[in-house]
Amino acid sequence: MNKIATKTTVHTTKQEDPTIHVINYNEEKYDEKMLSNIEDCFSYKDSKAVTWINVEGADEIWEIEKLGNHFELHPLLLEDIVSSDQRPKLDDYGDHIFLVLKMLNYDNAKHEIVAEQVSFVLGKNYVISFQERDKKGDVFGVTRDKLRGNKGKVRRLGADYLLYSLIDLIVDHYFSIIEKIGENVEEIENHLISDPTSQTLRRLYALKREMIYLRKAVWPLREVVGKLERLDSDLVIDSTVLYIKDVYDHTVQVIETIESYRDILAGLLDIYLSSISNKLNAVMKVLTIISTIFMPLSFIVGVYGMNFEHIPELKWRYGYFMVIGICLCVSGVMIAFFKRKRWI
Repeated sequence: MNKIATKTTVHTTKQEDPTIHVINYNEEKYDEKMLSNIEDCFSYKDSKAVTWINVEGADEIWEIEKLGNHFELHPLLLEDIVSSDQRPKLDDYGDHIFLVLKMLNYDNAKHEIVAEQVSFVLGKNYVISFQERDKKGDVFGVTRDKLRGNKGKVRRLGADYLLYSLIDLIVDHYFSIIEKIGENVEEIENHLISDPTSQTLRRLYALKREMIYLRKAVWPLREVVGKLERLDSDLVIDSTVLYIKDVYDHTVQVIETIESYRDILAGLLDIYLSSISNKLNAVMKVLTIISTIFMPLSFIVGVYGMNFEHIPELKWRYGYFMVIGICLCVSGVMIAFFKRKRWI
């Protein structure tokens, strides 16, 4: 785990600066800026309007430390921000609330889920979000459009409603991920029924791993949202709690859907094993029938052997042809008998 340096630490290596996107707004005004330095957003701390500071590049320890020192954020909070393997959680520090969530995207080319850690800090009049660098975008475009166009309630309400809207977008995007998973499950199911192969089994196990990964990212979210709903803090007003309850319901629905797909995948594995077993049984059935047909033929030709000039009884001129005819008759009778019994 990366450690946060103290204020007296001297950093000798300068890394790439984070990308900072600031939106400052209320019902009457709207201001949006891209900032190049972390210090440029310090003035928004005491703004009477609501401020959303989105920092992309949360792995830059010293830059995050500068922002944390100015906004008086807890050192443990700063440590969690730069550590990208955090479990979804919520911590209440009194004058600010800290949340860690997983924002998911689906890579269609690789058929896998890509996760990005997103951290939120909720203050009296601000929300600071921290995203990892070099990740594929985010899901916050809807909220940005509402802020720019003064649509919905987000411009009329406070920072807590902004935080709710961002969390809601992350949770709602889980449904699109689950939809992709559902399409893959259906495709694998069709392959298992029509032509089960080892490649299908590999895809099935890969999808099971993705579901485990998805469950690990989403399951703790129910606890986080539930804790936010029950939180006794002046930073979250009662009217916003009603919206958070709706997010909680969506979270439960996502978790239930994930569990359903986990059960389906377990059933698909049973279908694969049954299909392979049936396929093997069909092959063994054909081989057994062939062996059964040749058993009496082998007996007939083995009584005398087939290397005599005239067979059977050594002197029968047409004996050879008679044996061949008997073999054909026996084969035909056996095949007819198998078909009547519906064995073939």
